[in-house]
Amino acid sequence: MREISIKRAAMINAAASYSCVLLQLVFNGILARMLSPDDYGIVTVVSVFTTFFTVMANMGIGPAVIQNKELTDEDISNIFSFNFYAAIVTMLVFVVFSIPLSKFYGNHIYVSIGCLLSVSLFFHTMNIVPHSLLLKQKRFMLIGVRMIVVAVTSNGAAVILAALGYKYYALVWQAIVSAVVAFLWNYGSVRIKLRIKFSFASVKKIFSFSVFQMAYSIINYFSKNIDNLVIGKYISDSALGYYDKAYKVTLYPQNNLTNVITPTLHPILSAHQKDKSYIYKQYMNVVKVLSLLGMFISIYCHFASAEVIGILFGSQWGASVPCISFLSFSIWAQVVAASAPSIFQSAGNPKNLFISSLFNIAVILAAVTAGVMSGDIVRISLYITIAFNINFFVTYYMLVKRTLCMSFSGFLKSFIPDVCIAVMVILSGACVNYFVYVNNILSSALIKGICMGAVYLAGLVIFNQHKLLLSFLKK
Repeated sequence: MREISIKRAAMINAAASYSCVLLQLVFNGILARMLSPDDYGIVTVVSVFTTFFTVMANMGIGPAVIQNKELTDEDISNIFSFNFYAAIVTMLVFVVFSIPLSKFYGNHIYVSIGCLLSVSLFFHTMNIVPHSLLLKQKRFMLIGVRMIVVAVTSNGAAVILAALGYKYYALVWQAIVSAVVAFLWNYGSVRIKLRIKFSFASVKKIFSFSVFQMAYSIINYFSKNIDNLVIGKYISDSALGYYDKAYKVTLYPQNNLTNVITPTLHPILSAHQKDKSYIYKQYMNVVKVLSLLGMFISIYCHFASAEVIGILFGSQWGASVPCISFLSFSIWAQVVAASAPSIFQSAGNPKNLFISSLFNIAVILAAVTAGVMSGDIVRISLYITIAFNINFFVTYYMLVKRTLCMSFSGFLKSFIPDVCIAVMVILSGACVNYFVYVNNILSSALIKGICMGAVYLAGLVIFNQHKLLLSFLKK
């Protein structure tokens, strides 16, 4: 029954997520043609830091609220009130922080952008507890509707402002509208009481879990954003804009495959945190689906990198093509590995999650350092891709062997059919690129998709993997 619950929840989340994907692709395509790479690069720099401050303000509270089944309504109210004060402090600190940030990057515009984005930061922080409660209560339908409403309102506002000539401020207000609408929706759904005076004892109840979760989140933040920080500083805003566009394309599969399922894993599997074999069995069904889907997308994005960039963003983003050509080979690993934190949390072991993240950031730092020394965003893309694939093995060794106490070699053997299918698809993609040339990018993307897709489907049948995908969808 639990297995069915995961799949039903995932399907509900999928309907909302894929609706948002279509909306996001349309709006991003419009904005990419209205705004310049410099506009995106400027906002990306500040957004990297707003994300960091959000992570700091979160303090691991969200997952801890979901994991702890003994919290009372009074505890929730106290934790929410604590978050309110944390949000105020975080917002004010970020406003002050924007001053040295502008001096570091030599651009005074970061001060005004920082002041505006501090509003977004406040509402993101306030939204932590309401959003976690909705997940804990498994109200996935409500969350899905909210996702669509937020996508329409925030992106719509950005397009209007871009059309009025507000340039990068259109992206700033997109973030603000998104945060405000999401908080108002969630808060109106759970109605948590906000108190001026609160008991810190409630916060202490989740401290042991949240402290390692917070440490992991901070390290994970830097591992995901260190490339943006150094490219913006040591290369250029336009280079960052090109790189960031390519990198975000590679995140689409993760955001819209993995993130469709993972929000449902922790709320459901956390009820079985003492039954590790159950968690592993249920999770492997998810891993195989993510692997089979992520593998095809990864290979397709490599062979159709020019078509993907051209269709989504236009010819002015051609410099992003070599980046995505390399970064696409990280999609497979990222799509699968992005689901791992939810299982560390479900097993009640954020400490091992934190330990694995320490190794991961060391590998990422080495890759970014080597790439920046070359001064070439294409090389950075290559080194980052290698780093992501190394980190895949480290993360799953810590999860499968050290946390769930299962066979790591057995885990790796489950991917043998996936690798065999991948080889078939790679060969088909290479043949299409060598023998077929179509000047129209839409036609080219379609032909490559059909040829590689046909080989992929044949591979699924040959290696008996199609039944796994069909059973997941049917149930």
